[in-house]
Amino acid sequence: MRLATWNVNSIRSRQDRVLAWLDRQDIDVVALQETKCRDDQFPFERFAEAGYEVAHVGLNQWNGVAIASRVGLEDVEIGFPDQPGFDRDAADTLITTPTVEARALGATCGGVRVWSLYVPNGRALTDPHYEYKLAWLAALRDNAVRWLADRPDTRTALVGDWNIAPTDDDVWSTEFFTGKTHVSQPERDAFEAITATGFTDVMRPYAPGPGVYTYWDYTQLRFPRKEGMRIDFILASPALAATVTDAGVDREERKGKGASDHAPVIAEFDCAASGEAGAGAC
Repeated sequence: MRLATWNVNSIRSRQDRVLAWLDRQDIDVVALQETKCRDDQFPFERFAEAGYEVAHVGLNQWNGVAIASRVGLEDVEIGFPDQPGFDRDAADTLITTPTVEARALGATCGGVRVWSLYVPNGRALTDPHYEYKLAWLAALRDNAVRWLADRPDTRTALVGDWNIAPTDDDVWSTEFFTGKTHVSQPERDAFEAITATGFTDVMRPYAPGPGVYTYWDYTQLRFPRKEGMRIDFILASPALAATVTDAGVDREERKGKGASDHAPVIAEFDCAASGEAGAGAC
């Protein structure tokens, strides 16, 4: 199975590019983030023509996550239990029932339980969105513990835009990011708390050291100057991590006109070694 994650920064703007890439890279399952559309605006027919079933949740022009699979799509779950909500005016008004945003979507694809995740940005260390981000990650961690405890042999992938650079090697300049989100110790601790449950960053063994990034800001010529961050991840449960054969970033997809500011991350799993039948099944 070839599994990918990609923050596409608007699927309607980049559907041609995404579909061409899926064909070129022979992807079985892709998790998408920042689709930036409602469910009725997602190009389901285009993906169906390419052989992909799609699950999507989008409420408006913000956020939005999807999973596209050509190896089956079952047990779709919108959001995880106790997923925190947030409202844009939460700092100014009393919100008793915050909106649960379109940031998490789960589905079983070819024997793998895939979660497409768009972790809140945090905005600034003093912003209410930062506390929301930490609460969101804490709730995800609690669910990760439960998923592994309830079904330790399940092949599960937590994938997406995590909006965290876990180590100094994951940013182009530690000095530039001093006092900013994405690199603060509470955020890094929250990420480590999830990996401590047993989920593994599958790409690092295949792409070690500094300079391996998945995101480059559109401003200040960040991409050609190689000033990026590694904030997109595929985290695999022990049962799935044991089947990884390769992983990396397709940096070429950050190039050219109309590119997203993120590049896709791809992992390959040796499903034949697991004893399962069927192409693309794990």
